[in-house]
Amino acid sequence: MIFVGSKHCPRCGATVVVPKMTPAEETKCPRCKVLMKSVAIGSANVSECEECLGLWLNVAAFEAICADREQQSAVLGTASPAPAGAVRETSKVNYVPCPQCSQLMNRINFARCSGVIVDVCKGHGTWFDRDELSRIVEFIRSGGLEESRKREKEEIKEQRLKLLEQQRIEARRSILTGRDVDDHRVPAIVSTQGLLKFLLD
Repeated sequence: MIFVGSKHCPRCGATVVVPKMTPAEETKCPRCKVLMKSVAIGSANVSECEECLGLWLNVAAFEAICADREQQSAVLGTASPAPAGAVRETSKVNYVPCPQCSQLMNRINFARCSGVIVDVCKGHGTWFDRDELSRIVEFIRSGGLEESRKREKEEIKEQRLKLLEQQRIEARRSILTGRDVDDHRVPAIVSTQGLLKFLLD
């Protein structure tokens, strides 16, 4: 958290970047349905709703923030004044439309374990409700994204080993029962001999 008027982040020392406001390309907030303003956060241009303080990032801008520590510092260093009205907090799940194509976006838990639920349009970008982008940057900086990727690689490795073991068991069964290796119950050709037989038949 950074106080309005601060010149440096009290946590990391990064210089606070004051957002530059320019009119957005007629992009409406998916929640409030009002025109959003274009805001520069670091080198990324994002659209911000002045009503709910939500942010719309295109795919390239979000990838740049996830990959670059300076961009992350800019996100954490951007101070937003408290809204004049009360910010809507709701426990009800609302699917919101993409500001660009108007199709309903998918709600996903960022990195499957961050606890931050964001609205994603695969082709256009991601919608972040107030403070969600800052929470994701904190998650990335604490090593959460690397841990998530490591866990995902381990899950894929385990699934691959289970599949190979299943293929070996099916191959042994086919030999013992006299079934052909190309039987529909064997998920893959598991030996050179089976491959040659398959090609010659």
